[in-house]
Amino acid sequence: MVSRVIPVDPFDLVIFGGTGDLARRKILPALFRRFCAGQMEDNSRIIGAARADMDDAGYRDFVREAIAEFNTGPATCEAGTVDGFLERVGYVAVDAMGEDGWEELGRRMRDRNVVQAFYFSVGPSLFGALAERLHAHGMAGEGTRIVVEKPFGRDEASARALNATLAEHFDESQIYRIDHYLGKETVQNLMAVRFGNMLFEPLWNSQYVDHIQITVAETVGVGGRGEYYDKSGAMRDMMQNHLMQLLCLIAMEPPAKFDPDAVRDEKLKVIRALDPVEPQDIVRGQYTGGDGQPDYRTQVENPDSRTESFVALKARISNWRWAGTPFYLRTGKRLRAKVSEIAVVFKETPHSIFTEDAGRHRNILTIRLQPNEGMDLGVTIKEPGPGGMRLVDVPLDMTFADALGPDAEDVPDAYERLIMDVIRGNQTLFMRGDEVVAAWAWTDPIIAAWEERGEAPKPYDSGSSGPEDALALLHHDGRRWRDIRV
Repeated sequence: MVSRVIPVDPFDLVIFGGTGDLARRKILPALFRRFCAGQMEDNSRIIGAARADMDDAGYRDFVREAIAEFNTGPATCEAGTVDGFLERVGYVAVDAMGEDGWEELGRRMRDRNVVQAFYFSVGPSLFGALAERLHAHGMAGEGTRIVVEKPFGRDEASARALNATLAEHFDESQIYRIDHYLGKETVQNLMAVRFGNMLFEPLWNSQYVDHIQITVAETVGVGGRGEYYDKSGAMRDMMQNHLMQLLCLIAMEPPAKFDPDAVRDEKLKVIRALDPVEPQDIVRGQYTGGDGQPDYRTQVENPDSRTESFVALKARISNWRWAGTPFYLRTGKRLRAKVSEIAVVFKETPHSIFTEDAGRHRNILTIRLQPNEGMDLGVTIKEPGPGGMRLVDVPLDMTFADALGPDAEDVPDAYERLIMDVIRGNQTLFMRGDEVVAAWAWTDPIIAAWEERGEAPKPYDSGSSGPEDALALLHHDGRRWRDIRV
C-alpha cells in the first residue's frame, strides 16, 4: 500500500510564538515532514514571529536545530533536504502587545496570492491582541485563517469572551481551534470503523454496549509547566478538551455527511446531552514522590496545592442511544505507563450454553491512540486441545505498524495532518466556538462543586494506576478499570 499525498495550494504560515517550545518540538518538525513528502510548493513560506531579536539567518539556525532534535519522520527526511526547507523560512521580530514589527510583517504578507494562515502558538492572553493587530495592519482578509491553541479559556465566561474577541475580527469559518488529539490517525479511524462498517454501527448503543472506558495516562509529571498546571489541573488541562473530544467521537450520531459542520453539529449534541456529574462519581488525585522523583507539590513549588494531577469520573449521556450506558473517563500524570485508549466493552451474551467452567466472556473493542496505534477486537474462542469446551478470549489485532508494513512509517502525525487541513480550509477536525462553550458549561459546575467542598485530592504513588478511590468508582458498579500498561 502506498500512501497518497494530496497537494495543497501555496501558502504563507506565520507562527506567532515561533521560538517557543511548541513550535520547536511539534510545529516546525511537522512542516518539515510535509516538505519532505512533497506537500509544500516553491511559493510557500513559513515565517516565525516572536519578541526575540533575531534575523532570518538566526531563525533558520533555530529551525535547523529543532529539526535535528525533534524530527521523527521517515527516512525520506534526510539531512540534505533541510537546506531546501530553510529557503522557505523567515523571521520577523514582533511585539504582540505593541506596534514593533507589525509594519514589517504586513509588508512581507502584502500582495501575496497564496493562502495566508496565522498560528497563535502563544498564551490565550495574547489571542485578542494578535487578532486586533492583524486586523489593524490589513492582514485579516476574507481568506485569512487563524489557528488557536488550547487552552481556549479556563471557564465558560472566559471562553465566551475569547470567542467574542476573535469574532470582532474574524468569521467563525476562519478560526481553527486546534486539539492535536483529533489529528491522530487512530482517532480518525474511529469514525471510519463506526460509519464505514456495517458490523459495528448496529451494535453501537446501550442495548449491546455495557460501558465505555477512555484513558489518557502519562508517565511524566508537570515538569516545567508547574506554574501553569497548578492554576489549571487535569480537569481543565485534559478532561475538558482532549477526553471530551474522544467522548464526542465515540458517542455521536452518524452525521448526514463527512462535512465540517455536520460532524461538529453531532459532537455538540453529545456535549449538551451530558448529565451533570454527581460528587460520588468523580475522583481527584495528586501524585506523591517515588523512584527518585519529586512529588507534585514540590514540582509546582506550592506546599499547600489542592490542584489535581489525576481525575476519573463517570459520565452519562441522556439520549436514546446511550441511556443506561456509563462512560468512565480518567487521565493523570505520573502513572504506570503512557497509554491513550478507548475501550468499548460489550455486554455478555444473554444466555450461555456452556458450563460454568467455561467462564464469563465478553467482546471488547480497543482503540489505541498511543503507543502502538491501532485497534483490536477481543473475541471468544475454544481453547485448543482436548478436555472439553474451555473458552478463552483472543484479540483480532490491527496494529498499524503490522497491518500497513513500511507505509505505517509514512502516516503523518497529528500536527502534520491538522496544519495541512488549515491550508485546505477543512475545519472537520477543529472545534467550533459553540462546542467549546458547551464543554465548559458542563465542566464548570464540576470544578465549582469540589472547590466549594474544599476537598484535597487523594494522594497516589508515582508509577501506580492512580488513587484507590478511582478503582472503587468502577467496583461500586461491578466493573473494573482496564490495566494501565503498554
